[in-house]
Amino acid sequence: MSVPHAGAGRHGAVLLEGGNTRFSLWAPDAQTVSVELEDGARWPMRGAAGGWFVAELPCGAGTRYRYAIDDRLRVPDPASRAQLGDVHGPSLVVDPRAYRWRYPDWRGQPWHRTVLYELHVGAMGGYQRIIERLPALAELGITAIELMPLAEFPGARNWGYDGVLPYAPEASYGPPEALKELVDSAHGHGLMVFLDVVYNHFGPDGNFLGEYASAFFRADRPTPWGDAIDFRRQEVRDFFIDSALLWLQEYRFDGLRLDAVHAIHDKDFLRELAVRVHAAVEADRQIHLVLENDDNAASLLLGQGFTAQWNDDVHHALHVLLTGEAEGYYADYQDEPTRLLARCLAEGFAYQGEMSRRGVPRGEPSAHLPPSAFVLFLQNHDQIGNRACGERLSALADAEALRAATTLLLLAPMIPLLFMGEEFAARQPFLYFTDHHGELAEAVRSGRRNEFAAFAAFRDPASRAAIPDPNAEATFAASRPDFACAAAPDHAQWLALYRQLLQLRHAELMPLLPGTCALGAEVLGAGALRARWRLGDGQVLRIELNLAAGELPLGAARPARLLFESREADVARRAGLLAPRLAQVFLEPADER
Repeated sequence: MSVPHAGAGRHGAVLLEGGNTRFSLWAPDAQTVSVELEDGARWPMRGAAGGWFVAELPCGAGTRYRYAIDDRLRVPDPASRAQLGDVHGPSLVVDPRAYRWRYPDWRGQPWHRTVLYELHVGAMGGYQRIIERLPALAELGITAIELMPLAEFPGARNWGYDGVLPYAPEASYGPPEALKELVDSAHGHGLMVFLDVVYNHFGPDGNFLGEYASAFFRADRPTPWGDAIDFRRQEVRDFFIDSALLWLQEYRFDGLRLDAVHAIHDKDFLRELAVRVHAAVEADRQIHLVLENDDNAASLLLGQGFTAQWNDDVHHALHVLLTGEAEGYYADYQDEPTRLLARCLAEGFAYQGEMSRRGVPRGEPSAHLPPSAFVLFLQNHDQIGNRACGERLSALADAEALRAATTLLLLAPMIPLLFMGEEFAARQPFLYFTDHHGELAEAVRSGRRNEFAAFAAFRDPASRAAIPDPNAEATFAASRPDFACAAAPDHAQWLALYRQLLQLRHAELMPLLPGTCALGAEVLGAGALRARWRLGDGQVLRIELNLAAGELPLGAARPARLLFESREADVARRAGLLAPRLAQVFLEPADER
């Protein structure tokens, strides 16, 4: 009988009662498969229907093993629960009961209480350093940390999206028990923990599935990372769904952020994943599934088991308004950024079926969705790391305008997300970093630099040569935020702003967010708008935002209590004007009915 083991689906090595381990591998292209143990002994696996190979062996937790396939391949377990060293090393049998949970009764928090803090484990200094920062994050007003992908990747450093073993936490960060300690410690501080998972592709080094399970992929659907994963096959669906369940059940994560699901062509897989997750997790636990989806598929956000989606439209419109940049994907927002931002605040997505710069319709109507269905951010790993030099917004935008945008981020009724170091305006960049070698390293280096050839600042080859080398250790070192800087006066002012805004969110808005609905948004001028939402108790939240350099007339507005303004603007307000580079937030009383 199996040890009660969350995520113990058919794939991989599962510890059994009595000390044995069951090994299962889907290898439909193989003729013979053996389990090779650390002493060199090979144990033949029995072929089963559908391309499966299985074996039960007298070995327990800590056993090192590989699979030997047709006497031509020696590969790690694609469902390895842990690796010894790296993706090319042996896999390890893991005892899911080895860690003793200190807070086993934790059941999560409701979604409307979420304030996300995205971080990279390696750049933060590892699990223990994050544990040390948890009290400060909780005191700031953060209610959830979100870890960038942890799946085992090649080398000692990677920004996370080159993972190849989606069941195994990266060995260079520590053993599985260290990750569980981080999750457990966060729960002890009242913090949820989310994990970013990548189920749309594998990294370029260390994935051998195509060698013995070619049916895992489909050549008729190319992606930026190669042939698409074939989610039409149940074995493939189970492979990733069991991975999701592993993180949620065995590691007790409170939710998952699914990376770039627009690259998953078979959307039925997403629906099946959500159904099976919610059916498998205890009914009294709060579990949240969040999407990144460039398709703006609003239909996935109502009754499909997904809680919310990252709203890139809000970020892109705000970024254009704050920086004036209009290259790359910002080109879709350069003509009417204020109108598009207003539409996001009133209806969710800016693009709801309109043509994008690629000449194809993008998005679905979203006005029927609650504000909580959208995660807002001014910065995240993509929007900083996808820049050639990884600059943070504090290096690109006017400080007063950025304060105003931050006010919108933290006091709007959508779910806010911060990126590590944002709360004190960290000056360190966040660059794209890897640890590849040889030809792959050169291909990644050249590909990274050529990616920016169409940008005005990098059309000259010499300027592209200055883009940091992803494989250089210095690139990773430069991407680590310096938290000691938070005490310096200019950084402390930003930290105080975030703390004040989050205190207001907790005290004034969070209790009223359930049942909130948008009442519309109007453009007041270039870079300026007014948006209103009816809160759960009938009061109306009103935010007036002006990111431009001049004053604008406000027009008539209902009497209201001033909740916050991003800088002193009393004179302009009394004159019926909206001061430049300002956000002001009001609560209007509920209608008397």
